[in-house]
Amino acid sequence: MAVDSAKQTSLHCLYHWAEHTPDKVYLTQPFADGTTEDITWRQAADQVSRMAAHLGSLDIPERSNIGILGKNSAHWILCDLATWAAGHVSVPLYPTLNGDTAAYVLEHSEAKLLFLGKLDGKADGWNDIKEHIPDDLPIISLPMSPRSDTPQWLDIIADQQPAEPKLPDPDDLATIVYTSGSTGRPKGVMHSFRTMISVADGLQQIFPVNQDERMLSYLPLAHVAERAAVETQSLYYGFHLYFANSLETFQEDLQRARPTLFFSVPRLWMKFYLGINNKLPPKKQKVLFNIPLLNRLVKKKVLKQLGLDHCRAALTGAAPLSSEIVAWYRNLGLELLEVYGMSENFGYSHANRPSAAKPGTVGVTNPGVEHRLAEGEEIEVKSPGQMLGYYKNEEKTREDVTDDGFLKTGDMGEIDSEGFLRITGRVKDLFKTSKGKYVVPVPIENRFNHPKAEVVCVAGANQPQPCLMVLLSEEARDELEAGGSREQLEQELAAELDAVNRECEGHEKLAFVVVVKEPWTMENGMLTPTMKIKRNVIEDYYNRKMDEWFGKKRKVIWEF
Repeated sequence: MAVDSAKQTSLHCLYHWAEHTPDKVYLTQPFADGTTEDITWRQAADQVSRMAAHLGSLDIPERSNIGILGKNSAHWILCDLATWAAGHVSVPLYPTLNGDTAAYVLEHSEAKLLFLGKLDGKADGWNDIKEHIPDDLPIISLPMSPRSDTPQWLDIIADQQPAEPKLPDPDDLATIVYTSGSTGRPKGVMHSFRTMISVADGLQQIFPVNQDERMLSYLPLAHVAERAAVETQSLYYGFHLYFANSLETFQEDLQRARPTLFFSVPRLWMKFYLGINNKLPPKKQKVLFNIPLLNRLVKKKVLKQLGLDHCRAALTGAAPLSSEIVAWYRNLGLELLEVYGMSENFGYSHANRPSAAKPGTVGVTNPGVEHRLAEGEEIEVKSPGQMLGYYKNEEKTREDVTDDGFLKTGDMGEIDSEGFLRITGRVKDLFKTSKGKYVVPVPIENRFNHPKAEVVCVAGANQPQPCLMVLLSEEARDELEAGGSREQLEQELAAELDAVNRECEGHEKLAFVVVVKEPWTMENGMLTPTMKIKRNVIEDYYNRKMDEWFGKKRKVIWEF
């Protein structure tokens, strides 16, 4: 692949657009009071240059690691760029971390300064994190920071003259991305500017993207998926990037952005799907979607309600999404494309192509990517986006990268005759029943598609058979609390259980379904920041109840 010489790195891209389209709006930031701020490419480059000059005036060693903690915002991206323009390395922290993990990341990365962004302690971990930030760690507060007793971004750039930025070499270390920690302590994945920009350069070979696109940034920028799909793409292609203010204003923020490209994760695609089903039941959909002429109007209205009526392509990744749900969106007219990647290759691995997607797969290899199946059907990938290694952990790097340069993904898969990859589970997710038979959870979970089930988890290690835990959607829980029929829902869940079991091998058949009481959230540690289930945490939490549940000998068990 040959990256545009004017856009060798994300920082080169910023100054390229500031020179060629200075007055075009790059970032649109909404605020809690309902106002918005537009930042042009010229203004973005100016703020970055001023903050870089300020960082250069501080007593910080060259090539220092600088933390970024906050929810997505325009200034999150600007401080990322300013860190690079000053010759430093950025270290993003998830805003939903607990205090102990945040302290670990700051200590392990040896962060010399922290940019503190948008946090309020309501839907993030600030109340815990603030007690774990070292007293001697310098802090610069971005707009919407919870601290007013530190130097403020806006004050600094008002007083500081801009400096000539230090444009990096593409092979310089750019960032250390700490994994979301679905198991154990997070690992620091090191990426160069070249590995980061590879995702944008590769995309232009398979999908037409231009400066007129619009995207909404709302998934954690601390994760490579949002950093690759949204931050890097917007900088490379020079398009308009919008931000979400809060969960409560999400629909309003989406309507403002009218995205032409949209990236989300399976948990949210399920939420959107369940929300539509709540307003337009599946039986009614089936009727309306089959009436000529009317079906187009209804489908367009549904997409408009979602805020995706301008969207020409949408991506889903980070975890499996059932082929039935993908097909439902595609039937609406939304080109929903499953993609695949990891923190270790900056999300640049596999993708379904427009008009050539195969539901149930994550597509074929991206340009420049090689894949193969190793022992135990583990997927191994060699990518232009592949990490430099794990920070301060050469042993783990050697363990996860083969001698010929392939990354051991830890995922199991199948590659069909056309090169399409299907993810079948995680190597570490396999468990044995008491009969000594192995169970692979993910394919079973993907087959359970009740319209009121938001997320499910197969468990049952060392039990006679596996079982399935179901978290109902918020709408379904509210409906039950308001007096909805539990008996009717129980019959439907039992029927879905039977349907799933008909497709399972004998040792995989689910003994029962448990409708759980406690929501699975990032705050209680049952979901990662990208909303994947933390299987080990969920299994540990419910393990003490397994014997009791198996003793009930019922198809559907209610925890409440």
